[in-house]
Amino acid sequence: MSSNNQHQNVFFRILFIILAMTLSACSTSTPLKTVPRVDLDRFMGDWYVIANIPTFIERDAHNAVESYELINNRQVATTFTFNKGSFDGPVKTYRPTGFIRDDPSNAVWGMQFIWPVKADYRIIYLNEDYTQTVIGRNKRDYVWIMARTPSIPASDYATIIKHIREQGYDISKIRTVPQRTGKDGVMLP
Repeated sequence: MSSNNQHQNVFFRILFIILAMTLSACSTSTPLKTVPRVDLDRFMGDWYVIANIPTFIERDAHNAVESYELINNRQVATTFTFNKGSFDGPVKTYRPTGFIRDDPSNAVWGMQFIWPVKADYRIIYLNEDYTQTVIGRNKRDYVWIMARTPSIPASDYATIIKHIREQGYDISKIRTVPQRTGKDGVMLP
């Protein structure tokens, strides 16, 4: 398959997922309970994906990291990187833009991979020190457990899983994301 056909195939897969996510966001399910307030400056930066209900592009992801940078008070430049298939697999990078939809909570975003579609993105858990968070969707089809470090204590993970279950998710679909780090917590190549 030519490189051009591969790029078109990836483009159409991403477009299909975004459209499906957008249409499913229009369903009548009970809205997820978001956190009351997100300090955007504190939320920015790198977040390791600890576990998730993965989208098709995230299946077989290793060393997944989502990074946020505030562009202005309503937009967030997002960079999602991971190794595909193994720790040594090819690096994949996606750069959607987050659009903060509510004020003053800052907990409901639209995540745009392709114009004009904005997928549902809700901050449904955030600990006080901004080191662990959960991103969900009203459809309850995808969820992301993220932390500032590549691993979290088992007790914290259990608390987060309980919270996700209480929000109406099928937790049997959650998969951990392999993260490889050095002794100092630095990601290894």
